Amino acid sequence: QVQLVESGEGLVQAGGSLRLSCAASGRTFSSYAMGWFRQAPGKEREFVAAISRSRDSTRYADSVKGRFTISRDNAKNTVYLQMNSLKPEDTAVYYCAADRALSTVVVATTANKYELWGQGTQVTVSS
Repeated sequence: QVQLVESGEGLVQAGGSLRLSCAASGRTFSSYAMGWFRQAPGKEREFVAAISRSRDSTRYADSVKGRFTISRDNAKNTVYLQMNSLKPEDTAVYYCAADRALSTVVVATTANKYELWGQGTQVTVSS
């Protein structure tokens, strides 16, 4: 069983950058597609980005496309979310999630496809 721990929380000004990391325990990290979701106060959890097991496929929410980049290092059991040109509306708790995907290239964008979740890390963007 993989356990996920996010890090990289912070307070940044609009236009700034932040990188989130999600470290996974266990030896089967490469068996999981990985995703990032976020939840702002009073709102539902929403998809942000995802990357396939093989790293060949990535998906992004339209709201972050061109500003955020997801990547993974299977040797380090870690997935990253590089966030640039941050906006106040990016303020949320960000969650890392893992999907035990059979496919090496398919990525899911819905939360119910992901079996494992981290505890979340806070990102605050001031205007």
